Amino acid sequence: MIELTKMNHDKFLINYLQIECIELIPETKVVMMNHSYYLVRESADEIVQKIAAYTAKVADIHREILVKCQNEG
Repeated sequence: MIELTKMNHDKFLINYLQIECIELIPETKVVMMNHSYYLVRESADEIVQKIAAYTAKVADIHREILVKCQNEG
């Protein structure tokens, strides 16, 4: 999940795997798979960076768990 900011400055978490597309209208409109959407303050580039950082973090945690399990076995 990544944290985004609504236009009224409220922060919320979103499951990035459910994002269908991001429209620039000029606000950033995050359209979900169920066709609901959120207008957010972050740019499309910022959202992509947040997704990349989260994905890298999860991959690193997964790699660390695998290494520990292999060392124990």
